[in-house]
Amino acid sequence: MNQRILYNLLVILTISVWGVTFVSTKILLFHGMTPLWIFIIRFAIAYLCTLMLCHGKLWADSAKDELCLIASGLTGGSLYFIAENSALKLTFASNVSLIICATPVLTLFLCSIFYKQRIRFRELAGSFIAICGVSIVILNGSLNFGINPAGDILVLIAALCWAVYCLLLKHLNIRYSNLFITRKVFFYGFVSSLLWSVFEPLPQPDSGAIASIVFNLLFLSIVASFLCFIIWNKAVQVLGPEKTANYIYFTPVITIISSSLILGEPVTLWLLAGGCIIIAGVYLTTKN
Repeated sequence: MNQRILYNLLVILTISVWGVTFVSTKILLFHGMTPLWIFIIRFAIAYLCTLMLCHGKLWADSAKDELCLIASGLTGGSLYFIAENSALKLTFASNVSLIICATPVLTLFLCSIFYKQRIRFRELAGSFIAICGVSIVILNGSLNFGINPAGDILVLIAALCWAVYCLLLKHLNIRYSNLFITRKVFFYGFVSSLLWSVFEPLPQPDSGAIASIVFNLLFLSIVASFLCFIIWNKAVQVLGPEKTANYIYFTPVITIISSSLILGEPVTLWLLAGGCIIIAGVYLTTKN
């Protein structure tokens, strides 16, 4: 199979997993976990898994690259996830998944600024079509956005962090292996979040839901972090940050489908129509 086709399929799989994480995180928050400690446990386990596969090289080749790795751990790790998870406590999951879809557009424009890449009309048109599809999915036939400024601003910060993370990967992928970069991202994300933990009390998990808490933490740590970060980071190297980021448009569809299957929320014709439009927009943007 062509390598580019393979990584397009793997990114779709990764986004499918990340779409489910909104539901998984909601369950953990409902059972007494906090956004910060969900992230700390998630990245600690993911780091240990990566360390078993990549433990030979300790530091980057230069101080500049090490600083880039620290920035990657912040933007793709602690800052992103704590902002996103905190937003889930303040606003609706639908708002979170919609605003996160600003990431591909932010990535596209940041690449044009820092890497002097020309934005093609097809990319702009595909992004616009995909955003329209996302809007249809989120609105679901209603004009009630459930706006919460604090929560929505946190999600926008998270989207900007992930766009910067994708740009940093483009720089680092030229010099270092995928596993080395992923390990360092987990490490610096974990360490930076531990520094913040002194300002937050320990979580009070629901003792009657230990099995659910453990299952969701393992899912977030091993599947959504360890495996999916390896795939995503390699996909950015193969496909480029702009094309890879465009698959984030699928997130609301996956989130609402998983919410329907797990939480019993209804799937409507608006969702199906919006999903088709999103697929068309992503196809147009990622087409060579």
